[in-house]
Amino acid sequence: MAWEGSADAPPTARIVALAPSMHSGERRVAAAVAEDLAGTVERTAQEVAEAVGVGRATVIRAAQTLGYDGFPQLRVAVAGELALSASSGELTADGTLLGSLRASFDRFASRIGHTIAGLTEESLETFVRALDSAGRVLVVANGLSSPLALDLVLRLSSAGRPAELLFDPLAQRIAARQLGEGSVCLVVSGSGANEETIAVARAAAGSGASVLAMTSFASSPITEVADAALIVPPVNDSFRDELLHTSRAALMLVTEALVDAVTTRRGDRGRDARAAVLAELGAAIRE
Repeated sequence: MAWEGSADAPPTARIVALAPSMHSGERRVAAAVAEDLAGTVERTAQEVAEAVGVGRATVIRAAQTLGYDGFPQLRVAVAGELALSASSGELTADGTLLGSLRASFDRFASRIGHTIAGLTEESLETFVRALDSAGRVLVVANGLSSPLALDLVLRLSSAGRPAELLFDPLAQRIAARQLGEGSVCLVVSGSGANEETIAVARAAAGSGASVLAMTSFASSPITEVADAALIVPPVNDSFRDELLHTSRAALMLVTEALVDAVTTRRGDRGRDARAAVLAELGAAIRE
């Protein structure tokens, strides 16, 4: 699977999203690029091939999988990413807990742009239109993605777009199997490989419902089941780093923006729903 996201997406964002699904040799090339961006700019395809232990053709294929015409274009993109990161300054901690926290926030801020690197106008339009028009919406998530599903359902409900949420995997499958045509099963899965979540998505597809997926990796079991997917690369630098320091922050930001887009699409219905929510919040607040 080749890169299908934004043409402006930096190389590291593409690598994080695609590396798990790349062939072994191409994945080694991608890892080498991500681990030494500066060195990549100075190397030829042949030099990278010798350093990694693959053929030159594998290096070229890896670059093409990442969405570039060839390795020279990948080198240019890497140089651009390095220049951009250099302009943001050094992101280092000062040895204190607060300094470490600040460095973490700075690092996250420097990679915010990566969170939308894999999105396209077409995929967003598909999601917003489907969520607005569906007869029923079942939101599904398990594991570390579960809190995102609860937040998403609450936000959709406040926008006048009622959605269902069940936490038991069996109950999820039962509900999904009864959705039927005209309904939507919206799956949130960072890894895109949670077996319980995949089973629910397949049950929804079997009922005739549309399956929409939000995930961090461009090629995964959930993208194979889904009718449409929003690819939101994680804020970590590599797939290995994502496994060790799993973050759902990027997905959370996109879900919030997605609900805002749905609210706008719904026009007066969305505005009336928001007004009703504010009225309830006002009535609940006591001085």
